[in-house]
Amino acid sequence: MLVLGFSVGKGSTPFDARFFDVTQVVFGVQPRWLLFFTDWEFLVPVLVVCLGFELYRRHWRVAAVVLACPFVANWTTQGTKMLVGREKGSGYLAYPSGHTTFVVAVMGMLVLVAGGALWAYIVAGIISMLGLLGQVACGYHYFTDTIGAVLVTTAVVVLAFWAAGVTEKKTPVGVD
Repeated sequence: MLVLGFSVGKGSTPFDARFFDVTQVVFGVQPRWLLFFTDWEFLVPVLVVCLGFELYRRHWRVAAVVLACPFVANWTTQGTKMLVGREKGSGYLAYPSGHTTFVVAVMGMLVLVAGGALWAYIVAGIISMLGLLGQVACGYHYFTDTIGAVLVTTAVVVLAFWAAGVTEKKTPVGVD
């Protein structure tokens, strides 16, 4: 992820420009409806339901992980932004995308709470992709910013699964 961040430089790459052009053709100019998928008004309730479900089941360790993961992912992203220093627009740090980080982290927690069910992976993949596309299509991030966010957040989510004690049988350790 850092290799990608440092290799793309401080501005747009030809790949970023081409991907942006394709999103404009596919979704039109400023498809703001795609921003819904990275909006806190959508993602916080999803996270609260995941947390509530684990609290109801008395899975305290998993509940703590569900609550902590988006924050840890965000801190990791913010640190990476300062390290890489890539800007977009009027000087704000863009790599990796914080909005993409948030959606991927919350969707990762949905997969965790669902016990790794196939439907959860599908929903998480679709919603994360729509969120990523919204950030690019509306011009808030370069495509490579969103890919960097997916990479760093996937690493954090994998660590969250480990911290929750997930085993091969798809349930947290010590949970009946």
